[in-house]
Amino acid sequence: MKAYTSKEMKRFNYLYSEINAAYHELSLKLGMSDSSMMVLYAICDNGDSCPLLEICRSSGVSKQTVNSALRKLEAEDIVYLEAAGNKHKIVCLTEKGRELAKRTALLVIEMENQIFASWPKGDVEKYLELTERFLADFREKAGKQL
Repeated sequence: MKAYTSKEMKRFNYLYSEINAAYHELSLKLGMSDSSMMVLYAICDNGDSCPLLEICRSSGVSKQTVNSALRKLEAEDIVYLEAAGNKHKIVCLTEKGRELAKRTALLVIEMENQIFASWPKGDVEKYLELTERFLADFREKAGKQL
């Protein structure tokens, strides 16, 4: 039996793809790879440092991709790793990293904040509520499939 994508789901997929493309284009414009931008974004979202595990969770990319981006950022003296217990690590920005973050990830975060600040509060809450609901429903249905 063949399943067809509904008109609404096609629109959702289109918008999701276009949002990802816009972030990709901005990363390139700012001279960053997507994975390096995601690492910097996760660190900035957390302050000047972030547990490595949290970067993997919040970025949505594989641990291998995060580790590759980290090696590149370490080689460029953008980040360094600190031990946090036996197996855990904290990723920290260097001074050079903080300067780069101001021109890249923090700029993106500020743009996002400005967009939500320009929307009526009720619209922001509804958008987030519906996004959370879609995620919860999707996870529930996916769990039943596995």
